[in-house]
Amino acid sequence: MLSSGIVASRSWQAASVEHEGRSVARSMWKGAIQFGLVTIPVAVYPATEEKTLRFNQLHDEDGGRIRYKRVCSVCGEDVPFDDIVKGYEYEKDRHVVFTDDDLQQSPVEAFRAIDIVNFVPLQEIDPIYFDRSYYVVPEPTGLKAYRLLEQTLGESGRIAIAKLILFRKEHPAVLRSREGTFLLETMYWPDEIRTPQFDVLTRPVELRKQEVALAGTLTELLSDRFDPAQFVDGTRQRLEELAQAKVEGEEMVVPAAPAGQVRGLLEALRASVEAEKQKSGKESKPKATRRR
Repeated sequence: MLSSGIVASRSWQAASVEHEGRSVARSMWKGAIQFGLVTIPVAVYPATEEKTLRFNQLHDEDGGRIRYKRVCSVCGEDVPFDDIVKGYEYEKDRHVVFTDDDLQQSPVEAFRAIDIVNFVPLQEIDPIYFDRSYYVVPEPTGLKAYRLLEQTLGESGRIAIAKLILFRKEHPAVLRSREGTFLLETMYWPDEIRTPQFDVLTRPVELRKQEVALAGTLTELLSDRFDPAQFVDGTRQRLEELAQAKVEGEEMVVPAAPAGQVRGLLEALRASVEAEKQKSGKESKPKATRRR
C-alpha cells in the first residue's frame, strides 16, 4: 500500500545554502518528502527570527559580565555539564532519570516520518494552534517533483495536516504552499490549548444601540487588506536609537506622554470615528444651501 506521507531520514548537522556564491542560511533538518512513489529530498530552515535588543547582565561597579554556575542543591558543588542528566519529576522532589539512550530508543523517537493525515482548507484551523514556521526547500535533484507537489497543493486551496518528530518531540503540523515555497508549521496538541475560564466574562453587560452602531461604523472605517509592511516594532526602534545615542554619548530626549484621554465608551467611539473619517477624507461635508 502506498504511503502518502513525508518520509524523513533526518540529519541534524547544520548545512549552508549557497546563493550567488555566498552562504545565506543554515539548514536545521534534512530529509525527504515522499508522496506516493515520488521522493523529494529537502532541507528545513527556520522561517522566522525574533528581532529584539538583547541585554547582558553586568556588575555595576566594574562592568564585568555576570556568569552563572550549575550548582547542586544537595552538595553545593559546581557540576560539570557532562555530569548532568535529565530527570522527570513524578512527585515533589522525586525524579526518574532519562539517559540519551532512553530517548533515542523511545518509540516516538524511532518513528522518523512526517505523515500526512489529510487535506483541509486553511480556514478550518484556528490560528491559536500554530507554533513555529519552517521553510521546506528541495535539493536540486528534487526540484521538479517539489514544484509539481507544491503547485498541486497551492491550486487545491487546501493544506496538508501531518505529524512529525522535531527536536525529540512529536508535533502535529501543517504543510502549505506560500509564495512558491512549502511552509511547514508545527502546531500545539489540542490538550495544550487552554480553555478560557474567566469569571469576569460571565458578568452580564448591557450594550446601548448607539455604542453598537458606532462600533460597527468604526470597524468599517478601519477595514482594509492586511499589509505587514505597515507594522514597525516601535519599541525595538526606540531602544536601538537609545543604544546608538549612548554609544555616541548623546543625550536622549524622551517625548512626554500625550495628555488628555477621552473618557467613556460612547465618547471614545465617537472620537475614534471622527478621527478615522478625517484621516481617510471621509468626513461628512455640510450640505450646500440652495439659492432662491
